[in-house]
Amino acid sequence: MVTLPLTAGIFSLSVWAYLLFARGAFWKVRAFDADADRVEPLSKWPSVVAIVPARNEASTIEDAIHSLLKQNYPGQFSIVLVDDDSDDGTADAAHRAADALDQADRIMIHAAAPLPAGWTGKLWAISQGLAHLTAEPPDFFWFTDADVVHAPDTLRRLVSRALRDQLDLASLMVLLQAKTLPERFLIPAFLFFFLKLYPPRWIADPSTRTAGAAGGCILLRRRALERIGGFASIRDEVIDDCALAHAVKRTGGRIWMGLTRASRSIRVYASFAEIERTIARTAFTELRYSALLLAATAAGLALTYFVPVALLFVSNHVARNIGILTWAAMAAAFVPTLRFYRCSPFWAPLLPFIALFYLGATLDSAVRYWLGRGGAWKSRAQAPRRS
Repeated sequence: MVTLPLTAGIFSLSVWAYLLFARGAFWKVRAFDADADRVEPLSKWPSVVAIVPARNEASTIEDAIHSLLKQNYPGQFSIVLVDDDSDDGTADAAHRAADALDQADRIMIHAAAPLPAGWTGKLWAISQGLAHLTAEPPDFFWFTDADVVHAPDTLRRLVSRALRDQLDLASLMVLLQAKTLPERFLIPAFLFFFLKLYPPRWIADPSTRTAGAAGGCILLRRRALERIGGFASIRDEVIDDCALAHAVKRTGGRIWMGLTRASRSIRVYASFAEIERTIARTAFTELRYSALLLAATAAGLALTYFVPVALLFVSNHVARNIGILTWAAMAAAFVPTLRFYRCSPFWAPLLPFIALFYLGATLDSAVRYWLGRGGAWKSRAQAPRRS
């Protein structure tokens, strides 16, 4: 006799069969590791300008600027830092970083104009950086965050990849911190869930509509930016990196996203609450601020992650065995991501409980939006107001 637990178990197992075998092999993270990329020799390297938006990043900006100034890039390369109304001395710290290496002439530091209506903060800061360029426009722009430290060969590898594969946008998902207990519990899953939403193989496939990027490290051709109408065309996007990738791909550009350990975020999350706020900033945006999609997501997470655990407590031994098999499958899929972060594989069976945390953050994201505090980051609520 087919019972409700058995039916739920079969559906859950079917979901994981799809994820493992038909979702672009997103969980095989080694296939997307870009650190081993071979740099192609070039007679002339294209010009690049790095744009760094920074808002209250005094604690990290010196390390970030040092890593940019130490790039061993053979072509013309300069840096524009945009101080986005910081009140913690971010610009002064950036000046000190450049002076310490005696390279103040390679970096321009500009204060962003007041944020106008209809723009999100990061995109406005980036557009301000572009507006302050005085030299001949470069071939590529490199958009990187003020809390990211890059290996000296990062730019060379990115440009080499872009030229070799004729890419308009090349992005690297930098390594996030996974040292504190909250980070080890939650951060590897952040990558796992992101790759599940945006499988890199599908991103790179021109025949698919999937488009994604990692905002901490994006290399973009100037011509591609002009083709999409500049950042004004996506000025109100909260998930700006994926919106940029979508705009480039929609207009015929080729895009790619890889993973790296060589470039890393130096932002530390000391508590579960800090990570929860980071997830809540964009989770409801990903669902297009739809209560219906929120309910569907909660149901989907329950079927995918919670049902296998619940089946361990039913009397039907077939359903129970299906639950064990499904839980083992999801844990096995999570192990490669844990290895990428050099975390113990013993975290893998905890994925259902990690997913529960992410569901809670998603619900909190919806509540924040309904209270008019959606997309909050650095004291700004950036999600559009409900009509």
